[in-house]
Amino acid sequence: MHALKKTRPLRRIVLASAATVSGMVLLLALKPHTNPAVAAGVPIPTPAGSAGASASAAAPATGSKTVTGNSVDTRWGPVQVRITLKNGKLTDVTPVVYPQENPRDQEINSYALPQLRREALAAQSAQIDTVSGATYTSDGYRQSLQSALDSAGS
Repeated sequence: MHALKKTRPLRRIVLASAATVSGMVLLLALKPHTNPAVAAGVPIPTPAGSAGASASAAAPATGSKTVTGNSVDTRWGPVQVRITLKNGKLTDVTPVVYPQENPRDQEINSYALPQLRREALAAQSAQIDTVSGATYTSDGYRQSLQSALDSAGS
């Protein structure tokens, strides 16, 4: 006997409903991870004074200086870092701007940014590995870090 016999209309209704619900669940699961402001092309505001590469001497007498790298636009939002050099050695890397618009961005960056900082300090350069699961943030971090190092003359 066929499952969709005309003598069992309730079975057809249940099967059609289940197929519709399954299809909707699959379509909603494929929803892209996009911030509506980014998708619409609306610029994301950045903190004042952090756009572009800017260098400022923190304490020239000790050979210490702080440099902010370029803001790098990534798929999920801009990434920008500030570095501190003491006697030509990289002593600190601080993320200034990074994606944090939604809980997923916050989750990714809460583990990726400390790893990137540790690697940059260990390598003393922008030659650092990409953090798995945070490819776009890692690429933006690396590019901003390199621009800051270039601006500092390292």
